[in-house]
Amino acid sequence: MIYTLTPNPAIDLYVGLDQLKPEIVNRTYEEDYQPNGKAINVSIMLKRLGLANTALGFLGGFSGKFIEDELEKMDINTSFVHIDGITRINVFANADKEYKIVNKGPEISPEKVKEMLDMISSLPEKSILFVSGSLPGGVSDEFFVEVAKICDHKRIKLVLDISSKALLDCLDYQPYLIKPNDEELATFFDLDVSEMTESKIIECSNILLERGAQQVLVSRGEKGAIYVKDGNILKVTSPKGEVINTACAGDTMLSGFIGKLEQGYSLEEALRFASAAGSATAFSKGLGELSHIDLLISETKISTLKEEKMNG
Repeated sequence: MIYTLTPNPAIDLYVGLDQLKPEIVNRTYEEDYQPNGKAINVSIMLKRLGLANTALGFLGGFSGKFIEDELEKMDINTSFVHIDGITRINVFANADKEYKIVNKGPEISPEKVKEMLDMISSLPEKSILFVSGSLPGGVSDEFFVEVAKICDHKRIKLVLDISSKALLDCLDYQPYLIKPNDEELATFFDLDVSEMTESKIIECSNILLERGAQQVLVSRGEKGAIYVKDGNILKVTSPKGEVINTACAGDTMLSGFIGKLEQGYSLEEALRFASAAGSATAFSKGLGELSHIDLLISETKISTLKEEKMNG
């Protein structure tokens, strides 16, 4: 069984404007409300791939009910911990530029944190658990480490997509896959993102493998992605197109990659699909549809990066 955990879900409100200026009424010409949060995006994309899954997370208020109702309309199973407060609403405005307004979310009580950890402890052995996104107030970074401990103990395949440096403390528990983007990878190693050349990405990924990660997938936006596992180093390019929304592209890439592996596709096929799916989202207002995915896949290229690339 596949589960996704979004600690800090949101409604994402996408609006289109001709312009966005201060101190005047800026009227939109379109708007779209979507249940969101990184692992919720994963749930939605997995379902579109035909993979049943259950969405976990903390939800509260009218906005939390909207998210739960929308997921159930998509026939996605839900098992949320219900909290006091209101689940956040984020705004993404596409005008002359892309603007992102992301709220911090509600405060979570210690009792509700324990309830969530108990829920994870009850998941079946050998399940897959995606944990993605930021933490709401009241939840410390130690939460990620506790989740990693539980997954290691129960032989649950843990897929981590978090920007917190607590990820480094999770490596002792051998997560199945971690998916930083190049900026996050730089932060983990106290580097500037400008230093993240292909050779540096591979070098850092190998360190993460040595510390316990089983696989590393580094998303690089329009540059595609680099996958590293035990000397197997693959680079996949990204299709070209008009970028409208980058907020959910990494989530789509991650769900596409793991989803296709679960469906028996080869590593190379899964990587090409993942890159194409991520681009489909980047070219859309929200999560990308897969109706034209074959065309996008045909525009991706995959290559093996040799060991000497790392040293040069």
